[in-house]
Formats: sequence, C-alpha cells, structure tokens
Amino acid sequence: MNTLIDFYQNLGLALSLLVIATFLLAGTIKGVIGLGLPTLSMGLLGLAMAPSQAAALLIIPATLTNVWQLAFGGHLQGLVKRLWPMLLAIFIGTGAGTLWIGMAGGHWVVRGLGAALLLYALSGLLLPPLHVDGRQEGWLGPLCGLLTGIITSATGVFVIPAVPYLQALGLNKDELVQALGLSFTVSTLALAAGLLWRGALGGGELSASLLALIPAVLGMWLGQWLRQRISAVLFKRVFFIGLGLLGGHLLISG
Repeated sequence: MNTLIDFYQNLGLALSLLVIATFLLAGTIKGVIGLGLPTLSMGLLGLAMAPSQAAALLIIPATLTNVWQLAFGGHLQGLVKRLWPMLLAIFIGTGAGTLWIGMAGGHWVVRGLGAALLLYALSGLLLPPLHVDGRQEGWLGPLCGLLTGIITSATGVFVIPAVPYLQALGLNKDELVQALGLSFTVSTLALAAGLLWRGALGGGELSASLLALIPAVLGMWLGQWLRQRISAVLFKRVFFIGLGLLGGHLLISG
C-alpha cells in the first residue's frame, strides 16, 4: 500500500486525477466498441508522462479487461488454432523490439506513439473494409503480428496492424470481439514482460496499475450501458476523429 501511495504522491494531484479520468473514459469507450482502452490511455497519458510510465499503468486494467473479453463468445479454441502464428509473432516482435528499441522515452518515442494513433484513426475513418484471402493468412498473419509487436515495444500501442488484419478475416461480430481480446491479451502480457525486463515495472507501478483498474471497470460498465442507447457507428466515428487529433498533436509537439 505504501508503494501505491508513494507512486501517486510522486505523480501529484493533477496527474493522479488525469490517470483516473483517462481510464474512466478509455473504459467507457471499450465498453461501447470493444477496443480503445490501451490506445486512448497511452495517448492521453503520453501528454503528461513518459511512455514507459504510462504503459506500466495500463498493464493490469488492459490485461483483466481483455481476458474478460476473450473468455466469452464460445469461439476461443477455434480462434487460437487459427490465429496462433500471429499471436506467437506478436510475442516475438515485442521481445525483439524491447531488446532492439525499448520504450526509453524521448521525443522520438512520443512522436512514434502519435504516428501510431494517427495511422490507426485514419485507417478507421478512411479505409474501406478489407478482406484477407484464406491463402494469404499463412504469411500475412505472422507479418502483421511481428510488426504489431515491434510497434508495441516502442509505443505501448498494439492495434496496428493487428486490428485491421483481424477485421479483414471475415469473422462474425462475436468472433471478432473475442479475437481482439485474444490479440490484446497476448500483446499486453508481452509488453509487461518487456517492461519488467527493462526494470520499468516494479511493485509501485503494479500497485498503481491495480488502482487504475477501478475507473477502467466503472467505465466499461458505463460503456455497456451507453451501447444500448446510442449508435455504435456514430460513436466509433467520433472516437477515431478524436484519436486522430490526439495522435496529430503528439506527432507534431512530441
């Protein structure tokens, strides 16, 4: 408990409130559209703290909410059998990126995070639905996984290019939500291993991350309530526009 209190005392009141508000908002978005918690968290927290510190805070909220997401749907065994090459490549790419690049902070990492967010937003807003032929999965899945892992190790954002790839596989709604949860879980665990190896994930960071789980879960409940009352398509469009503006700001001012 002392490490948790010390961590937030070191952050200060303003940053502590930013952490709470960020995970509440990010959890709400995830509750509505099934993704966005780590992406938005890294984007907003990256405005005020080092990417490695922001990534450490999202480990427990991202892991537990993603495990919950992948656990329900009834397609887990089939998805693991189909997606294991991509998932393995994500883990390998994250490990290699941790050794090669790392999340050491600095302007180039912040700009890299901004570029990843902007690319993700533009793909969600502008690209038509993509379709991957079954014959292409053998090489395209591992390639997307490897690139996702490298980007994850440098920025803490693990949606590019994994999410567009999964959306292009022709999965039904339940399969896609479960596949996203599976991919995000592997990415989060690989990121946690990389942060631990670099000494950026100690007891204080884990305790602080555990506390961040509270607003994240509250946000998910709120998002699930909102999902029944607003258009998810409209919400997703607004989300991508906001994410693009945030990514552009980080890219320019990083």
